[in-house]
Amino acid sequence: MIENPNELTQELRSAVKIIKTAILQSQARAARMISGSQLSLYFGVGLYVSANSREGTWGTGAIKSISEQLQRELPGLRGFSEESIKKMRTFAEFWAQYINRSPAATDLAGANAQSIIAYDCFSLAKWSPLATEINRDEFLGISFSHHMEILHKTRNIQEVLYCIHEAVIHQWDKYTLRDVLKAGIPQPNHTAPNNFMQTMPTPRTAIKAIRMFKDEYLLDYINVEDIDAEEEGDVDESVVEQRIVQNIKRFIMTLGRDFAFVGNQYHLEIFGEEMKSDLLFFNRELNALVAIELKKGKFKPAYLGQLYAYMQVLDDKVRKPHENPCIGIVLCRSANQAYAEYAVRDYNKPMGVSTYKTLADMPTPMQQILPDIEELKKLMDDERE
Repeated sequence: MIENPNELTQELRSAVKIIKTAILQSQARAARMISGSQLSLYFGVGLYVSANSREGTWGTGAIKSISEQLQRELPGLRGFSEESIKKMRTFAEFWAQYINRSPAATDLAGANAQSIIAYDCFSLAKWSPLATEINRDEFLGISFSHHMEILHKTRNIQEVLYCIHEAVIHQWDKYTLRDVLKAGIPQPNHTAPNNFMQTMPTPRTAIKAIRMFKDEYLLDYINVEDIDAEEEGDVDESVVEQRIVQNIKRFIMTLGRDFAFVGNQYHLEIFGEEMKSDLLFFNRELNALVAIELKKGKFKPAYLGQLYAYMQVLDDKVRKPHENPCIGIVLCRSANQAYAEYAVRDYNKPMGVSTYKTLADMPTPMQQILPDIEELKKLMDDERE
């Protein structure tokens, strides 16, 4: 018999871990089911209230009277105040135009609206396959309060879906989500996979970083033949690095404003171990060092581990006391964005994954529009003269 829990064998510790994982997963699943059931009920109630209060026979003050009577008949009932019922109406009126419900549910807006409320509108059987834009799991994965925060601060369905996705991925509570929305919504299609919201000092600083680092950069001064001449994988990325350093002014302009170049192959040492960061910058707006790890192939999770080690030393040995923690960016040739976002989320330092294209990667018509590099250099030299 084991009396001291510290004396558990490795086998028993493993058993505890497995059971604990199952419990936590079960609790998370139950929470999602509760949230989904609540959303479905609120949607049904919202449709019913909308049909009767907008064009029906209910008079002024009807919603307030209904709320008060519900409180009397169901003591302790929460979530059905006058304000909450109006929010349900807003929620239902927005989503009804995007979720193509079954005939029984759509009939709610018609003749049966005054007598029937469907409380399972979001069940799998009634979730229309035509609503392909909406990720059902993500939609049901956040609370009604989250939904209302998003609806009050967004302008269109694209922004709504993007904010839902971000709230699910980053597991924001209602208050963090509110801070993010106050700071402004990043553009969905140009955001590099990152963990900035979880790791940066404030939501406002995180939003600045999210807006600053793009998902893709055009490095049209890199000779794609030089890159493809060697095998894909963990090979020497010196070709890419050399081209960037040779064109450092253009690279900084590509990154954006307030970047200053600190150096390449920046020497770091800790406990007798030496390492070199490919490219190191400082950003004045974020008040932070920015380490960029170059890779000429496809993104791999191992690249994040390598970058993380550099960032630890930079924060401990190089960062000034008044500066924010270092930011790390893996810059690679290609990446599965969803996978990169998944891989980066558990790191506790601010990191992101971006990709780059060379001129050869651009469509032919676009290549014809862009000026020839040699001609551009000649024009610049003539201008100097």
